[in-house]
Amino acid sequence: MLITLSCLLAPFGALAAWAAYGLADTGRYVTTMAPLAADPAVREAVVDTVGDGILRAVGEHLDVRPIRGSVRPFVHDAVRSFTQTRAFRLAWDTGNRVTHDAVLRALREADERTVTVDLAPVAAQVKRQLAHDHVPLAARIPVEHTAVAVLPAGRLTTLRKGFHVLEVAGFWLPVAAVAFAVGGIALAVHRRRAVAATALGTALGGALLALALSVGRGLTLADLPPGVSHPAAGAVYDALTGTLRTAAWLLLGLGLAVALLAWLTRCLRLPRPARVRRGSPAPGPAPAPGPTRARA
Repeated sequence: MLITLSCLLAPFGALAAWAAYGLADTGRYVTTMAPLAADPAVREAVVDTVGDGILRAVGEHLDVRPIRGSVRPFVHDAVRSFTQTRAFRLAWDTGNRVTHDAVLRALREADERTVTVDLAPVAAQVKRQLAHDHVPLAARIPVEHTAVAVLPAGRLTTLRKGFHVLEVAGFWLPVAAVAFAVGGIALAVHRRRAVAATALGTALGGALLALALSVGRGLTLADLPPGVSHPAAGAVYDALTGTLRTAAWLLLGLGLAVALLAWLTRCLRLPRPARVRRGSPAPGPAPAPGPTRARA
């Protein structure tokens, strides 16, 4: 029973630890998301979103609808060129850091207001980088405080409860899995078989976790709202779950390796030598028969 509980808790413990110590850490989150600034699918999604936003903002102030179709390729080319600069990578990291900090504060505090992000720090970072690169008119870029909604207030209560559960489970589930495994092996009559069973159960849990990640990716992409780039969302999903995917394959590989080692030690086990009782003659060849002496 203890070994079964250990094998069941292993994948859930890995999932909870990934959520509590991976996603909930701003530094690790920014480091995980940083390579996506160079991903082609993510760049194209940024080009479409920012380019259409620029055209929409210009259209609200100027009557340029007749020429919007002809201007759109030039605007998108300009934004695409910007995504290849160091300033874009800096803005990407700063935006992810600011957004992650805002969401974490909302989950850890009792504030029921909609989570918003101020884009002024991002604009300031971009402005400083462009000025450092001697871009003309970079010093005249306005830095305005623009609040962007990130998380609606109606979802905060549910997410806050789930976040607190993950913080507790991220520590205790892996500890319980290890404790149950050690206890089950220590109490087993045949410990080698218990080790093999624990290893095989852990490997099965790792395989199921990897399968769940694959199924979850498909469900996530299928549930995206219209207009969201599927390749970009897939790249983000793969980046966020990379550590968890590695943990799943580690559970699978380590479990199979330990099970194979237990099987090999059982097959190659040498027979134990026979124990000799104290006072009994040592085993040896029987004495040769000789002539019988007559009694005097």
